[in-house]
Amino acid sequence: MTSPGRPAGRGGPQEIPRPHDWQPGEASPWAALTDRNLTLDRLLSVFDGRQPAGIRGRPRGDEREAGVLVALYDDPAGGGPHVVLTRRSPRLASHTHEVSFPGGRHDPTDPDLWATALREAEEETGLDPAAVQLLGCLDPLVTVGSRSLIHPFVAVLDGRPDLSANPDEVEAVLHVPLAELLLDEVYREEEWSRHGDPWIITFFELVGDTVWGATAAMLRQLLALALGVDDHRNYRADS
Repeated sequence: MTSPGRPAGRGGPQEIPRPHDWQPGEASPWAALTDRNLTLDRLLSVFDGRQPAGIRGRPRGDEREAGVLVALYDDPAGGGPHVVLTRRSPRLASHTHEVSFPGGRHDPTDPDLWATALREAEEETGLDPAAVQLLGCLDPLVTVGSRSLIHPFVAVLDGRPDLSANPDEVEAVLHVPLAELLLDEVYREEEWSRHGDPWIITFFELVGDTVWGATAAMLRQLLALALGVDDHRNYRADS
């Protein structure tokens, strides 16, 4: 099912399991801001040493832990700060064509979840772990469908990385300007219902791709923190 109401020329082939009784959501947390300019220096100052403020969602205690890499870099000639995302391969058994951060499930051989994020990013995109500098963390997030507890690590790269998609896992590597994510026509919300509770789903409609669910919820927090605006809505993101 495609995303109703999305701007012409934006959005991708992802299958969205939208319920029949969904409702349009609210505007973005930064909708009232006229100055949405983000620099790499500002991102460094916000996320350097940041620790999680709590878990987003409702953990049951049986979630499988995962680590993902929120890799930022500056491209002064190409739109300023960017974030690296991946589009999942159609060869995978589930969530094909979905956009996500590089990362994956914790392996018992990984020393910690940061090591998990680095290992998975290297496997998926060829990113050299030595080129990645850890800044801080977003809040861990519980996904509903896959029962994962995702730990997002915010890191900085020294310029645009030369990456190559591993075709077994990744269809494409995306280099997305944060300025594009902040455009009013890119951001959308929908309100779904789950067991009688409101369930706010975030969407970023890119050219050729729809970012939604857990990845979009983490991007939302990243941008809200960077801009200093409130991100108060209840997020229980599917993945």
